[in-house]
Amino acid sequence: MILAGRDGGAPSTRSAVGEATQPSTVRAAVAAAAVGRWEALQHLVEVLLAVDAIGAEAGSRSALAVVAADPALVVRLDANVRRGPSCGPYTEPALQRVARRFTDASSGPLAMALASMHGDGRIRERAVAAILVRPGPEMMPFLVLRAGDWVTPVRERARAGLAMLLSEDPGTWIPAVLPTVLRLDERLRGGFAVNQVRAAMFAMTAQVWRGLLGSGSPRERRFLFRTGIAQRWLPLPDLVAYALTDRDVVVRSVAAEAACREAVWTRRPDVLRRLARSTRSEVRVVALTGLVRGGHDGEVAAYLDDDAPLVRAVARDAARRLGVDAREHYRHAVGTDDPPPGAIAGLSEIGSAVDAALLRPLLAHRSARVRAQVVRALRLLDAVVAAEFAALVRDPSPAVVREVATALRPLAGALPPDLPWQLLADTRVELRRAGYRLLHGRGIDVALRAGLIAALDVDPRLAERGRADVTRLARDHARATWRLTPRPELRVSGAEHADLRALAARAASTLGEDTSEQLVEWLTATRPGV
Repeated sequence: MILAGRDGGAPSTRSAVGEATQPSTVRAAVAAAAVGRWEALQHLVEVLLAVDAIGAEAGSRSALAVVAADPALVVRLDANVRRGPSCGPYTEPALQRVARRFTDASSGPLAMALASMHGDGRIRERAVAAILVRPGPEMMPFLVLRAGDWVTPVRERARAGLAMLLSEDPGTWIPAVLPTVLRLDERLRGGFAVNQVRAAMFAMTAQVWRGLLGSGSPRERRFLFRTGIAQRWLPLPDLVAYALTDRDVVVRSVAAEAACREAVWTRRPDVLRRLARSTRSEVRVVALTGLVRGGHDGEVAAYLDDDAPLVRAVARDAARRLGVDAREHYRHAVGTDDPPPGAIAGLSEIGSAVDAALLRPLLAHRSARVRAQVVRALRLLDAVVAAEFAALVRDPSPAVVREVATALRPLAGALPPDLPWQLLADTRVELRRAGYRLLHGRGIDVALRAGLIAALDVDPRLAERGRADVTRLARDHARATWRLTPRPELRVSGAEHADLRALAARAASTLGEDTSEQLVEWLTATRPGV
């Protein structure tokens, strides 16, 4: 086999082919293709063809397993492999070499996998047949793709083979096909594979299912867990354990719902009380709902001061049925020396501006968590005073600073003009972020200057936001004139114009070549005022 040289078409040497077949080279090509454009995908095809040319079965399957481990890459490769470049280092379409390498089931695994993505439906159909003769876990993503093929004979053969494999040994083939199946679930003709996997899971034992549940991506675990719930493979103690300890929020929620439903049906309030003590709000709210259905309103009303909004809402509903005035409860709670943050939040949810007088003294509370919650509550009650909150913007707590900046954004025009710029130059990163937020919406010139300053910041998040804003402004000005919205216009004095040019020059390396050129053109075309 002859490989196109990277210099424009010269044949590669045997040493180059040998380098291409190294496992590290395959892994590097896969990593580059996962984030690269068509050139990287085409290079990956070249590397795989070079591995296939060696003829080693183990090496070919190992290389294919590296590709199959990334379902998103397999989908992109499937779409790209049929496109032959007309120029550059890959002038000979890879499809021609794939067709030459693949003959029948005696061909190498890589040749079969690549042939299954060929543009000719007859070759794809023969490749599917070959895969089914010599199946392997690393071949399954390519078989799943063909189960949704647009050509009926290819699709039917792939579906028949997929159904047969899943029915014969679900424990082996479900882990191999599930990542790609879930990736294609929303595609046209993609539902067949999902239904086949689900049917195969219904046929397997709970022991096999538990083994599959112990590994895989979060999306796969959620699919498996929901299927296990539908099959009632988990007893109540296991459901409670998953609800209290699982690392995935979706699995916790599904387990909590199933556990609470069974606890209500079987009259097990002890289970509901245990779940109601969970540190996870999504578990507590489901457990409290179950207690409400069991008639335990008094226990549920005790959660009026909970940190979670949904939990407080359920507790208030229970309190209403008991005749308890939740607003008076919150008013009393915020008047204590150590008010619960949940009570402050609850008062902001059902209180009015009159209640702001009860909250303002807490702005000087010793607890940063209380101060942050009070700032948020006053904002929700529409009781923000610009001068009062401006004095709080330098609070020692980053959480309080964030809440104050959020509360002051609608009132930025009432702040001292220099305050946001002073904050943007501060040594504390939370103050610089607050200053940048307060400068938002003050005009194109302010946005551009603030974005350029932020783009040079040492904080990665602030720098990324500044670069994004400057890029957006520069592209909006450089866009086509037929757009309906007007281009951004700079109205600056001569000194401000010079300052912007200096900032643009300093930020050129971090903005990128395209944005820097657009920005220079914009500033060059801008005529400064007096």
